Amino acid sequence: MPKSQGCILIVDDEKTIRELLHRRLSREGYHCLEAGNAEQALRKVRETAVDLVLLDIRMPGMSGTDLLPGIKAEYPHTSILMVTAVADIKTAIQCMKQGAYDYITKPFELDDIAISVARALEKRRLELENEEYQQHLEQKVAEQTKKIRSSFLNAVTSLAYALEAKDAYTSGHSQRVAELSAAIAKELNLPQDKINNLKLAGLVHDIGKIGINESVLNKPGRLTDGEFEQVRRHPEIGEHILIPIVDTAEILESVRNHHERYDGRGYPDALSKEQIPLGARILAVSDAYEAMTSKRPYRGKMSHEDAREEIKRGRGTQFDPEIADAFLKSTSVKKSIMVQPG
Repeated sequence: MPKSQGCILIVDDEKTIRELLHRRLSREGYHCLEAGNAEQALRKVRETAVDLVLLDIRMPGMSGTDLLPGIKAEYPHTSILMVTAVADIKTAIQCMKQGAYDYITKPFELDDIAISVARALEKRRLELENEEYQQHLEQKVAEQTKKIRSSFLNAVTSLAYALEAKDAYTSGHSQRVAELSAAIAKELNLPQDKINNLKLAGLVHDIGKIGINESVLNKPGRLTDGEFEQVRRHPEIGEHILIPIVDTAEILESVRNHHERYDGRGYPDALSKEQIPLGARILAVSDAYEAMTSKRPYRGKMSHEDAREEIKRGRGTQFDPEIADAFLKSTSVKKSIMVQPG
C-alpha cells in the first residue's frame, strides 16, 4: 500500500459510484471518506482535515452547487472537483468561478479521475507552500525592519548624547522634552505611531546645536544679534544632519519647525497656526517649558508653576491654544515629567 498522499472526501448520493471511486483512489495512496449527501459531507469536513472533495452536483436536498460555497468559506485551502452529468457543464463552470478547481463529467474514466485529483492536490500544495513562503517573508521583513529601527534609535541616542556632552547645561534636556511631548500627544489622543515619532523628534530636536560654536551656546550674558542668528540656524542644521538617516517626514518637520510661533513670528520659515506641523507645535510647548525650568548659563531655572503661567500667557501667540491646554492638563497630572536635576 503506497504511503497516504492526502485525504479525499467523496460526496455522491449513489453508493456504487462512491465505492468505485473509493477503491480506485485508495490504490493511489489516498485516504478516502464517503458522504451520501450534503449534510454528511459538512460533518465529515468539520471532523477531519480533508485535502480534496469530489462533489457531485446533483443530489437530493442540498445540491453540490449549494454546498460548494459553504466548504470554501470555512476551508479555503480544500480543493474541490465537481462531478457532473454532461447537461450540467455550464453549472460546473459556474462552480469553478466560485472556487472549484475543475469538473469531471459522467460517465468518467477512473484513470482520468486519478489524474485530475493529482493535479488538484499538486496545485493545492504549491499554493500552501507559496502562502507559507509569503508569511515567512513578511516575518523576515518585519524582523529586519525592527533591526533597522533599533539601529536608527541607537544612532539618534548617540547624536543626542553627543550634543549634551558639548553643553553640560542641556544634560537630559532632550529626553525630558521627548517624554513631555509624548504626554501631550497622549492627552490629544494621537495614535501610537505619531507618539513614537514625536518622542524621536524630541530626542534630536536640538541636534543642530552641534553646528553652533560652544562659546555662543555657553555664553553667560546676552547674545549679540550675530550670535543669536547663529543659534537661530540650529533647526535647519538639525534637519540637514538627520536627512541621511531619517526617512520619516514627520520627524524632520518637527525638528525643523519646533521654533515656529503660532502667530507666525517664529523661525526658520515664519509659519503660523496650522501651517506649522503638529509635531512641531507640540515640541514648541514642551521645549519652552523644559528650557524655562532648567538652569542655563545666562539665568537660573524657573519654578514649575511660574513656567506653567508663561505657557498660559503664550496661548494663541507663541503656542497653539489646544496644545497649550493639553500641556497644562498633562503636567498637572504627570508630575514625574517635571523632575529636574538639581
